[in-house]
Amino acid sequence: MNQKNAIVTGAYGAIGQAIAEGIAEKGFRVTLAGRDRASLEKTQNLIRKRSSNPDIFLEVADLSSAQEIVDFSDRWGKPLSILVNNAATAPRQRTENAEGVEMQWAVNVLGYYRMIRCFEPFMEENTGARIVNVASYWAGGLDMRDPEFKVRRYDNDVAYRQAKQANRMLSAAFAARLQTRGITVNSCHPGDVNSKLSNSFGFGGSESPARGAATPLHLALSEEVKGITGKYFEHLRQEECQFSRDPLEVEQLYQLCNDYRL
Repeated sequence: MNQKNAIVTGAYGAIGQAIAEGIAEKGFRVTLAGRDRASLEKTQNLIRKRSSNPDIFLEVADLSSAQEIVDFSDRWGKPLSILVNNAATAPRQRTENAEGVEMQWAVNVLGYYRMIRCFEPFMEENTGARIVNVASYWAGGLDMRDPEFKVRRYDNDVAYRQAKQANRMLSAAFAARLQTRGITVNSCHPGDVNSKLSNSFGFGGSESPARGAATPLHLALSEEVKGITGKYFEHLRQEECQFSRDPLEVEQLYQLCNDYRL
């Protein structure tokens, strides 16, 4: 049997690890992507042991960096069936990446956009390839005039909410573009898990990582959602997404992301 390939970004976070483990249990070759090699190696070993799947690989890449995502895709060179964009950050103080872009916008929004742009060519070879963007119900307040908080006072919660709105809108934008190529693109709220990310807002979480990973895994693996694209899910159910109703705003966001260097 030919194994299929999957990529999970932010795979050493609580939810990311659970997503990667769930995909590994289905026999996929899973590549864990993130910038911290030690954390990736620890997660790689843990998933290999828990899933009994030896085909767990890692790619060290700073997902805030356009160049490192391009380099990652240049190294790839094989078909891709599942891409889960899960990496996220929420620093309490406004910071910029090496390219001078505000960090939440760089990782949580442009990281998703660039991963899709760079890896969708490898997905065209796979019938039923799927992209899952881990977003949130905690979303809103997107300001496309000041996405990097150059004018507004930075607040990590406000920046995170606008990023999650952007994730949901970009899913609709890419779904429209990729549907004719047989690639589906959906977004979801993963669940309220006690994680490094939630702790950065001063919150914990009541759900286990496995529960938090259930909806992303549903979108990545379930036959129930085969062919469904451009939708938003919570708790395994499709929900109306208020942010994706206006195609002009969705296109405006896509073009805004497109204006940044790929």
